[in-house]
Amino acid sequence: MARHSPPTGRVVKLLDFFTAHPGRRFGLSELARELDLAKPTCLGILTELTTGGYLVRDPQPVTYRLGPAMIAAGRVASEGFGASEVARRHLEDLSRRYGATCTASAVAGDRILMLQSAGPGRVKLGETYPFAPPVGLMYVLWDSDAAFDAWLAKPPAVPVRLDEAHLRRVVAECREHGYLVESLTSAGRRLYALMAGVGAEELPPEVRGLVGELVSSLGERVYLGADLEPRRKHAVSLLAAPTFDASGRQELVLTLSVGEPVTGAEIARRGAALVAAADAVTAESGGRHPTRSVL
Repeated sequence: MARHSPPTGRVVKLLDFFTAHPGRRFGLSELARELDLAKPTCLGILTELTTGGYLVRDPQPVTYRLGPAMIAAGRVASEGFGASEVARRHLEDLSRRYGATCTASAVAGDRILMLQSAGPGRVKLGETYPFAPPVGLMYVLWDSDAAFDAWLAKPPAVPVRLDEAHLRRVVAECREHGYLVESLTSAGRRLYALMAGVGAEELPPEVRGLVGELVSSLGERVYLGADLEPRRKHAVSLLAAPTFDASGRQELVLTLSVGEPVTGAEIARRGAALVAAADAVTAESGGRHPTRSVL
């Protein structure tokens, strides 16, 4: 069981609040009220963060805003996800082309981290999700067999039924086509909303059980090639495709939201566009595709 530090949690909560309101300044009373903190506690946090340069205190009137130390920390942190900066332009191009929300995300430790977003949807950058079944399949689909097996062996974030033979067919087909086609049920969407920013171990056992009842069998929400008839419409939530690092390992996952029924032929067109964008990100960030050359 992970140990938690409430004082540290309050610092993180305050920084997250500033990050969620870019460019804005807040006074002590407003921050204490919004974050449900006692004024002395809030003032102590603000004073320490200001001393460290993570916040700036403006005197007239007395307000606080994000400081230069956050810039330095962000630059250092971004070095580990350099491809995400390259991905931004390609996501914006895809978003304009299809009027869709597009994202880039990656695995960081035992969490999935949202890195970039373009388009009309509200995606919280920096949001994390547990990297354990049934969450995270697309982050190992195009990685090594060992990486896939390691993810599959993780204790599940919530109870899940597992048809391993079907799941391995999903892996084989997604590797062949280069992209994934996913249709999330309403229960699946509620699952992702529930798990956002929460560790699996933080869910009470009774909640984990209830969530598990909502989740369809792992892999069932992925369309296989034979399912996608060119002229028939299929209810699709999103498409996903990978980028690769210099060693040929899967690095980012780019997604293109759909959120409506579209024909199999249109899915193929959008899938090809997404793969082309992912290949461009791989090439421009110095990566290489493990089985073929990128354009």
